[in-house]
Amino acid sequence: MHCGKSMGFRQRAWRTSHSTPRIAQLTCTRGSITAQLPPIVPKATLEASHPPSPWNMNTHYFIHFYFLQQIQIQTNQTATGCFILLGFGDLPELQTLLLLTFLIIYIITMAGNFLLIMLVVVDFRLQTSMYFFLGNLSCLEICYTSTILPRLLFSLWTGDRSISVNGCLVQYYFFGVLASTECYLLAVMSYDRYLAICTPLHYTSLMNSRLCFWLIIGSWMSGLLSNTIIVSLEMQLSFCGPYEIEHFFCDLAPVLKLSCSNIHMVELVTFILASMDTLGPFLLTLISYILIINNIFKIHSKVMRQKAFSTCSSHLIVVTLFFGSLISVYIVPKTNTLKRLHQIFSLFYTVLTPMANPLIYSLRNKEVKQAVYRCISKVGSVAKFS
Repeated sequence: MHCGKSMGFRQRAWRTSHSTPRIAQLTCTRGSITAQLPPIVPKATLEASHPPSPWNMNTHYFIHFYFLQQIQIQTNQTATGCFILLGFGDLPELQTLLLLTFLIIYIITMAGNFLLIMLVVVDFRLQTSMYFFLGNLSCLEICYTSTILPRLLFSLWTGDRSISVNGCLVQYYFFGVLASTECYLLAVMSYDRYLAICTPLHYTSLMNSRLCFWLIIGSWMSGLLSNTIIVSLEMQLSFCGPYEIEHFFCDLAPVLKLSCSNIHMVELVTFILASMDTLGPFLLTLISYILIINNIFKIHSKVMRQKAFSTCSSHLIVVTLFFGSLISVYIVPKTNTLKRLHQIFSLFYTVLTPMANPLIYSLRNKEVKQAVYRCISKVGSVAKFS
């Protein structure tokens, strides 16, 4: 698909050898669609080569008109232009500042999450179910932020905000899969904390490596299945101008606004699947923490109460940031006056939360801080002896 490519019909004529009469051939080009129609044979040629009859006289012109009509319908229903991600385009004086800000955020996000993954893999003290889920969350955050920030940085750097229709659908697909998977993974992590605090004697036997593996697989498969269905329906839509998306990435709602097809089925299916992917894990997380807090208040020792709460406080902050901003995006009315507020809430769960996760877990978790110190001391000792 080529963006901005001219479309229309062009007519070419030529003369063959042996005094063949002029025959016109029509070539339709629209984006990547190119089709040749049957040549228009002059009426005098038809009369000379075939006896005059209504069938011989009109069939060729009827076929030609039919092909022309079908190609025109197809090209009218095919999005050959580009979507324009308006994003922060209305703030030209802040483009350089936004570029530097998002670049720093991206570097911190990648470095922090890579560090957490490395610590979980290298340090044997962190090879428990809690940190196994944390390592998977960091891996997911790296992929999650990489679907949005590199494209945003490119737009701020070059000023080119165009994105092909296929590219837009691909970006939304990976964004949707990763966002849905994160919802399920956060719910799994809250369930893990519930077992650790409310049933500490049976925690090791209940949350074994086999269950951890299948919980991770189930989270990814749930996100893949629901978003594959949504994007499959979205690919069947036709899009009309002006091809401008009022967002900094290809979210579903602003893309559907550009469709000239009937989007009722897509909206219904999306609402059902998005509710399952968001509200289901959110309710499971909420119930888990209600039971956790209730159990913590039953502990008589103040020291044990603080220790129990410290094991889940980091995860509770991450859950609050992610689900709070995600739900706020869809609760805030999508009006022109609240458009900027809608983008700010979107920034929280797409950009800021992936950056904040490793910082929250490293600053509020003693085991992670101790693992960092051990890793630094090992690197220092190796460098000293080398």
